[in-house]
Amino acid sequence: MTRHRATTIGFVAVLLWALLALFTVGSAPTPPFLLNTLCFALGGTLGLIWAARTGALRGLRQVPLRVYVFGTLGLFGYHALYFSALRLAPAAQAGLIAYLWPLLIVVFSGLLPGEQLRRGHIIGAVMGFAGAALIITGGGAGFEGQYLAGYGLALLCALTWSGYSVLSRRVGDAPTASVAVFCLATAALSLPLHLMFEETVLPTTPLGWAAIAGLGIGPVGLAFFVWDIGVKHGDIQLLGTSSYAAPLLSTLVLVIAGVAAPGMVLLWAALLITGGALAAARASWS
Repeated sequence: MTRHRATTIGFVAVLLWALLALFTVGSAPTPPFLLNTLCFALGGTLGLIWAARTGALRGLRQVPLRVYVFGTLGLFGYHALYFSALRLAPAAQAGLIAYLWPLLIVVFSGLLPGEQLRRGHIIGAVMGFAGAALIITGGGAGFEGQYLAGYGLALLCALTWSGYSVLSRRVGDAPTASVAVFCLATAALSLPLHLMFEETVLPTTPLGWAAIAGLGIGPVGLAFFVWDIGVKHGDIQLLGTSSYAAPLLSTLVLVIAGVAAPGMVLLWAALLITGGALAAARASWS
């Protein structure tokens, strides 16, 4: 596989993640842990079918247990927090806060051995958090305390995925097929938590089930496989930069679908978060 083709494949993940918020809203009122169970069971099963057809199943036995544990906790933690955040706060606002992760990846990676935290990283961090603050305060229109829990979970979501992405460099390599195991283990971990803490509520409309299927096939399924291919065999700097388009694309999809109302606060928040990420990326390039 050529470097250019791998990069193109990896970029598909960014496009799929732009649909994550829309499908999550459409899957209501399914609770977060049950949604985790259903989506990752579907994504993991499809991944195993792909691995079996390509002969990649044999290599899964060679993957260290610590890699499976790390990958499972990363996927489980991020999506449990994300789904919960979008149940407790407006989708566009919570989604934008969660999409601080590209910026945080750049900032945190500057603290790794051999890396350097530059002034551009700090400027980008300030811009990104300014965008998040703009969302939470409503642009000065008044603090909406009923959404505080959702916004807090969205911030934890961003911290979880950025921490997972940075630390994954120090855990070890694994074949792309191992993502299927991550997904199935995440589903297995989510099911008992659902049974203990949630009431089983499933969609009552075909649209709700279609949203769950869409999540499992796309943003919570195929996206992780193509992203793995891209970051391992493609241009990782270009892919990292392309992920900064995700918050803008996600917000645009929600507005087009009528889930979020367009407004200057939302626009400025999206521009600040994305612009902050680009400023941090530029510092890394230099």
